[in-house]
Amino acid sequence: MLRFMPVGDSMTIGSAGEHTWRHRLWQHLCGSYGGPFTFVGPRETLYDKSAEAPTSYAYADPDFPCAHLAGWGEGWLHMAPLIGEAIRASRADVLLVSLGLIDLGFYTDAEQTADNVRAFVTAAREARPRIRMVVLPVIPNIRASADEPFATQVNRFNELLAKTLADLDEPRSPLLLASPPPAYDIHTDTYDGTHPNASGEHKIAEAFAAAMYEAWGLGEPYEATASA
Repeated sequence: MLRFMPVGDSMTIGSAGEHTWRHRLWQHLCGSYGGPFTFVGPRETLYDKSAEAPTSYAYADPDFPCAHLAGWGEGWLHMAPLIGEAIRASRADVLLVSLGLIDLGFYTDAEQTADNVRAFVTAAREARPRIRMVVLPVIPNIRASADEPFATQVNRFNELLAKTLADLDEPRSPLLLASPPPAYDIHTDTYDGTHPNASGEHKIAEAFAAAMYEAWGLGEPYEATASA
């Protein structure tokens, strides 16, 4: 059984009424991966924006393994201390990580955020030396389009993220940097300039699927099995 753990912020946990990119990727893997797999993690909630708290709203698909390690307003800073225990408890094999926007927006600069990436990887490997990771860079968002200093920090962090993952990559515990979602447009792929709508969910899921297919031969190209 291959165990995937989605790790992320508000774009990963999703809110009530959303499918989430996690669900889109699970649908894709159900049709393209030949072995048994599941999603794991210590949390199973969506986020209720009206209550400003996690919620246990039912997912549209009752078969979806909705476990994850994601939180509204959480970043590398928050996940680095949690990832070791989450891996030990769930025996995760592959981490699917989408973090960074929250860190840069509220907590740390690009260099400090990159340091937290290193701490995250170290803790993950201490918990499971053969853990594999696929990491998405910070993708287009409305703040970066309107705030030039913030956009500079995003670009700088994405450069440092690529370098950090390359420096830390090793055969027994490979680190993949996923390519940004193709043709991702904050006007058509999000509902508020940051959080993905259905189109954006598919594109983020495709980014993770493409990285795993191209590097590890896992699954198939996303277009072959993606559903509307």
